[in-house]
Amino acid sequence: MPSTTIDTVGNWINGRTATSDSPDATNVYRPATGEVTKRVPAGSRTDAEAAVAAAHRAFESWSATPPHIRARVMFAFRDRLLADIDDLAAIICDEHGKVLDDARGELQRGIEVVEFACGIPDLMKGEFTENVGTNVDGMSMRKPLGVVVGVVPFNFPAMVPMWMFPIALVCGNTFVLKPSEKVPTLALKMASMLADSGLPDGVFNVVQGGQTVVNALITDPRVEAVSFVGSTPIAEHIYRTATESGKRVQALGGAKNHLVVMPDADIDSAVNALMGSAFGSAGERCMAISVVVPIGDEVAQAVRDRLVERIAALRVGAGTEPDVEMGPLITREHRDRVISYLSAGVEDGAELVVDGRDRCDGPGFFLGASLFDHVTPEMRIYREEIFGPVLAMVRAESFEEALELVNDHEFGNGTALFTADGGTARTFISRVRAGMVGINVPIPVPMAFHSFGGWKRSLFGDHHIHGREGVRFYTRYKTATIRWPQGRSSAAEFVMPTAK
Repeated sequence: MPSTTIDTVGNWINGRTATSDSPDATNVYRPATGEVTKRVPAGSRTDAEAAVAAAHRAFESWSATPPHIRARVMFAFRDRLLADIDDLAAIICDEHGKVLDDARGELQRGIEVVEFACGIPDLMKGEFTENVGTNVDGMSMRKPLGVVVGVVPFNFPAMVPMWMFPIALVCGNTFVLKPSEKVPTLALKMASMLADSGLPDGVFNVVQGGQTVVNALITDPRVEAVSFVGSTPIAEHIYRTATESGKRVQALGGAKNHLVVMPDADIDSAVNALMGSAFGSAGERCMAISVVVPIGDEVAQAVRDRLVERIAALRVGAGTEPDVEMGPLITREHRDRVISYLSAGVEDGAELVVDGRDRCDGPGFFLGASLFDHVTPEMRIYREEIFGPVLAMVRAESFEEALELVNDHEFGNGTALFTADGGTARTFISRVRAGMVGINVPIPVPMAFHSFGGWKRSLFGDHHIHGREGVRFYTRYKTATIRWPQGRSSAAEFVMPTAK
């Protein structure tokens, strides 16, 4: 039989594909079948330096380009994304494993950030004040930072990068993207589309690789800012390392998102929300609901019974198959890690009501949905982010007890409350310690014109991502105080110019 050649993906540097000089590479899998589809280079410091050098060279010209001209590139890019959305979704489905409708939804949410970025001429407008002093005017403006870096996770290969680079680019920065080595292809496709949309060479670059590349990027003296989305330990490492190198950093970490069900809630609506938010994308979302907190045993039993029924009917399979609701996990190693939490939960005394290991058959990295009941805050399955299709039920006796559970957890990414009472909802929004809150909405991911980010150990840094917070993060504030000569000065001035 003829041998099958497996291609190694490359980098995108200075407007064209580039080969890594790293001799090592890792496999990229098709999660639905377990097949190796390509190889991705481990990457080297030389690769990272080449990408940063290209971005650094391109910065002066790109930052001097008028904002409305930069916006035209984003308008063209947006049109290409919409035209090719099905092909792009197929790439996501192939490398990540999520179902096609979910992949299209991810792309749509990314496109919304591109559309927001198209409004940059208005978003970057400064302010002007006449006569801040006698014959003295004041003005302010926002200026781009320089070379900025984005390090992104495997679970949203389109949406998360598009939370970063569209706004960074229209603000006048140049960009280096380090995609996850598990899903390397889409980043290269977007780089090519940006070039076809008129983006000059070097303004957007992609470098593949792992820890070596990341550490080189976040310590390079030519890099001004770093955006990261991933696990909390890595977020903290990147935040500490990059800030010690004098860089601006936004590092989004892990989550343990709670959904509280009040006695007056519509139970069927809450369970429908739980099914999608806990098990959609196989739970591989930082905004997935991983803890449900029903108030009172009667509500808990009703939620449990309906979940058991719905989980039994959950359609698990390859994301390209019709009517499939949940695909595989990203790798065999990650699936094994999630399975280890099922054993840990049982050992800690939780009741495993539904065991997803019953649906682990086949060549792909599949795992069924799992449900625990009688989980307590001391258990690992409650404290740690599992990042898989595992839902834990923690029973509470009151609203105050439920609120305390959410507020006491080390993560504060997102949370939700299902209720019919406006007063309870208003109190929850006001007092809960989380960055994103949903009322009868299970995954409260903000639209592009708001901003995404958590509290506590879910976010390291001062800025949330995309929206106006993104514009603030990717620009510096500058003021100018202006006076034109009104004849020849007769004496030195030793005071600040002020109004008289």
